[in-house]
Amino acid sequence: MRTDSSPGNLPAREHLPAGSAGTPVLDVVIPVYNEEKDLQPCVVRLHEHLKRTFPYAFRITVADNASTDTTPQVAARLESEIPEVRSFRLEQKGRGRALRTVWSASDAPILAYMDVDLSTDLNALLPLVAPLISGHSDLAIGSRLARSSRVVRGAKREFISRTYNLILRGSLQARFSDAQCGFKAIRRDVAQVLLPLIEDTGWFFDTEMLVLAERAGLRIHEVPVDWVDDPNSTVHIVKTATDDLKGVWRVGRALATGSLPLDRLARPFGDDPRDRDLTDVPKGLARQLVGFCVVGVLSTLFYLLLYSGFRSFSGSQIANALALLVSAVANTAANRRLTFGVRGRGSAVRHQAQGLVVFGIGLALTSGSLAALNAATSSPAHSTELAVLIAANLAATVLRFLLFRAWVFPDRRDETGASTVVASHNPSSHNPSSPTYGTTTAAHQQHPHQQHPHTPLPQRPNATAPQAPYTTYDHNQTNEFRAGEAADRTWGDATMQLQAVRPHDHDPRDTRDAR
Repeated sequence: MRTDSSPGNLPAREHLPAGSAGTPVLDVVIPVYNEEKDLQPCVVRLHEHLKRTFPYAFRITVADNASTDTTPQVAARLESEIPEVRSFRLEQKGRGRALRTVWSASDAPILAYMDVDLSTDLNALLPLVAPLISGHSDLAIGSRLARSSRVVRGAKREFISRTYNLILRGSLQARFSDAQCGFKAIRRDVAQVLLPLIEDTGWFFDTEMLVLAERAGLRIHEVPVDWVDDPNSTVHIVKTATDDLKGVWRVGRALATGSLPLDRLARPFGDDPRDRDLTDVPKGLARQLVGFCVVGVLSTLFYLLLYSGFRSFSGSQIANALALLVSAVANTAANRRLTFGVRGRGSAVRHQAQGLVVFGIGLALTSGSLAALNAATSSPAHSTELAVLIAANLAATVLRFLLFRAWVFPDRRDETGASTVVASHNPSSHNPSSPTYGTTTAAHQQHPHQQHPHTPLPQRPNATAPQAPYTTYDHNQTNEFRAGEAADRTWGDATMQLQAVRPHDHDPRDTRDAR
């Protein structure tokens, strides 16, 4: 899992207004591998549909994943015959690698992709990208599992798809309904910050992107789709399922350890009731109470289990001390991550040390209760000991929460001001004579153009009007964008200039420790 910092926080979503600029609004990527038979019918059908229904300028990009048949020649012929089509050649396989490479280099504000078999009804394409253009959502996905979707496929694929999504819900707490549907779109400003965090280069790319986006609080729009299974699909189901399960484990471990800087993907909420200043209402208190109660219940059960185990070979005082010590370390770690939202390993040792002090107070309270019980009766029953310990732990729990909130994980939002992030969407800054997929020069990065954050979206030319000439893509430059360049953050960007985010910068709504 990649742990490098992203370029910076995302700006507020805005509607992208219509205008007359020359940059395509939508770039639809079709990743292919040895699809010489299906590629031409797919591109022609998609082009005709967009010409007829999509009101803005668009581009169709064929991303060839190291095909060994005549797919590259078919893509090149389509590019020469249809002005809105571009071809892109990668020398390595992997659908995720193709999407990350092409999306990273595209200058369109809305990026989408679909499978070459066109199993999804194209009438869902405009509803898919409309929430992204309007600024309502950050990502959009087609869902075959929505109630209003109409799907035709075999029982085997239906079972695999639903089982996989149940695994995602159970292991990664995913709330989106369909991770595998090959029909998705994303805003370019979101992709610039999200793509460097995605490690997978294969079929798990979609799932990883959606899980990270959802965990970061980005808005994902779902569109019910009509979908017909392709019986001639070349996807290796067993290998794909195995790789997906490995990806679930990797992402789950990274999320549990807090090694991903997902706070950098946070959006300002704008006119949101949660942002309003309310007197005498501590921010985040309700959420912290719920989290602390859940952790407390689990910790108590864990403590009682440990106490019963230690009591079998030691006295009650020793068993209580050992059980409290082990459960206190686990309780502090769980509250640190789940209740107070502190990610990463920074200050972890200090938090554990302070947690042990809180543990000492709880130990004194519970040990005193046991001492009082032993003074009252010489040989109390085991059930009586447990009842006394439960009552003592309930009293200690209230005190523990207050100490955690006020001392161990205090709210430090007022001590450090949040950073200012400036984003500029400036597709017109590209040199019109340069290839469509161009990188930013060092001089441009040092002297960025200052323009409105969102350049108006270009209208698609009328069929009768002469169309502006499209720049020719230089196939000699196909090796300039390697598969790992986007993830390694070596790809250029002429449309997003962001101020550096200092380590202490944080969302003012965040209740976690800012250190």
